[in-house]
Amino acid sequence: MENRKTAWERLQLIHTKGRPTVRDLIPQIFTDFYEMHGDRAFGDDKAIIGGIARLGGTPVTIVAEVKGRDIDENKTCNFAMPHPEGYRKALRLAKQAEKFHRPLICFIDTPGAFCGVAAEERGQGEAIARNIAEFMTLRTPIISIVLGEGGSGGALALGVCDELAMLENAEYSVLSPRGFASILWKDASREQEASEIMKITAEDMVALGVAETIIEEPLGGAHNDLDKISENIKEYLSQKIPEKCKKDIDVLLKERYTKFRKIGEFTE
Repeated sequence: MENRKTAWERLQLIHTKGRPTVRDLIPQIFTDFYEMHGDRAFGDDKAIIGGIARLGGTPVTIVAEVKGRDIDENKTCNFAMPHPEGYRKALRLAKQAEKFHRPLICFIDTPGAFCGVAAEERGQGEAIARNIAEFMTLRTPIISIVLGEGGSGGALALGVCDELAMLENAEYSVLSPRGFASILWKDASREQEASEIMKITAEDMVALGVAETIIEEPLGGAHNDLDKISENIKEYLSQKIPEKCKKDIDVLLKERYTKFRKIGEFTE
């Protein structure tokens, strides 16, 4: 890995134009991807895509938060901020994965769930909470990967898993540094200072027991070599998916529960 960057420097890389999104990565990592739409209740949220594919010869289910590669794509996918129907679509596909014994792979990349009035009216908090509860007892392996931003409950709704991996420059946080500065100091301009004290980098997450693995990025960031970052993610998944599938499901569920029960323990 490169010399360790500051949290602020990583945040700039995450927002770099050209950083790969799931729409770039899925064709490189998987074959036979077939997208499925809708939550069977309200509509189809384009901030989350999902479907079935093959990883090597293994059938898997993919659920992913979508960032746009330009302004038009970002408007279509609501700047990667899902509505409740997005999380309900994710849960529908997760339940389908459980039924057909397919491993579930989640890609996280969101500044947070959409906080508009319509989203609240349709039960944003309930949808996120239900995903967290249901994923905890889902009887199939779950691997989640943070590609860039992992913001608040919007990320956590896809973050309950057997193993959480993060790209080298990804960040996982309770809210954005700008939001942190606005709330704590009433001064959004102090976001750089906030980012350095929030403990949000991949190394911080591994040290705190939130994440297990850091996936190395190409020199200068993921945007510099799509083939390399795709290869690194595929190599990681190709190792971890068979490993988790070999485990007895009850052992896997117990380990998943224990993983989240121990988060938050620390000494000073």
